Amino acid sequence: MSCAPAGQPATARLGDDPMLSGGRYTSGGGLSVAVSVREAQGRTLVCGVWAESEQQSILTKNVASRVIATGSIYLGNERVAQDLLFMRKVAPQPAYGGMESGCILSVRAWGPGDAQKPVSVQIPRQIVANEAEGNDAGPIVYFIQSGPAAQ
Repeated sequence: MSCAPAGQPATARLGDDPMLSGGRYTSGGGLSVAVSVREAQGRTLVCGVWAESEQQSILTKNVASRVIATGSIYLGNERVAQDLLFMRKVAPQPAYGGMESGCILSVRAWGPGDAQKPVSVQIPRQIVANEAEGNDAGPIVYFIQSGPAAQ
């Protein structure tokens, strides 16, 4: 891991079996997020990568970073990171273990039992494109968290 002050981006490799999440766009395509949380320097290190589908609607091109920015990572019931833009963008993969990732060294102390707590990612359902303005009956495209969906 590169050294960085608490809350500042750093880099490290993901564990062999990172937690996977993500979601899909209602117009097709989606996002995958891979996350590892562990101890570093007595504090909580949160690392991750994200990928977006190569094939997707023109309505969802260039919205992934907005969606990722709304996400949060939890260790057990405690939020340990928000605004996931510190994560490294990568190409879609069949597995993300061992990849070089973006990390945040939080100010949260690593405690006994933390290694056994579940890690989860929450990305809210959101409108990413709205072509139904005025009298036009264009599509409204949503992002829906549903699990890894980048292809």
